[in-house]
Amino acid sequence: MSPEISTRALLHAIANGDPTQDLTLGGLLDQFKTRAYGVFLLMSVLPAFVPLPVGAGAVSGPLVSLIGLQLLAQMEHPWVPAFLSRRPLSRPGMVKFRDRTARLFRWLEKVSRPRTEVIIDHPVARTFTGLLLVLLGFLLALPIPTTNYPFGLILLTYAMALIERDGRLMLLAWALGVAQLVVVGVFSSQIAVLAGEAFTWAGKFFG
Repeated sequence: MSPEISTRALLHAIANGDPTQDLTLGGLLDQFKTRAYGVFLLMSVLPAFVPLPVGAGAVSGPLVSLIGLQLLAQMEHPWVPAFLSRRPLSRPGMVKFRDRTARLFRWLEKVSRPRTEVIIDHPVARTFTGLLLVLLGFLLALPIPTTNYPFGLILLTYAMALIERDGRLMLLAWALGVAQLVVVGVFSSQIAVLAGEAFTWAGKFFG
């Protein structure tokens, strides 16, 4: 696979590859250089779109935060734990993921291309991207109902911006990430206020 392959072409190649040939995450990342973080993030978000016996966020969230921490540390190439690096990627899972996101990726490919790459490469920009991914990954890992798809779609934008090296798309990803954090923060504050009022009412009722 060429390192210049597009995001949609990458998904298609993985999903339709030789089913007898194991494709590992570590092997896939080794084929990429400046785009490896985007590929890692793309693979990490996959569980959010595939039904799992356990919460998808519990799988994807820590990996997203791990990627964010490595961007914060300005690591040139992502580090993947050995047990994940050697684990074969699920081609059936990739087929489901590709089919569910095909329309989104078709639209994103029409508007994304390598541009304003300073937003991708500058240390300050990488730090901000990493910080947002750490926070989004943490929230994704929490058992908050109906958040997998919203978080997953936002994180796909980050992944595609990194793969396509599109700084303008990354600016959009930043905006979406910050907005999601604000929404969750406000929602959490409202829950805390309501819970406090409920405890106060219960204390008065039973007191």
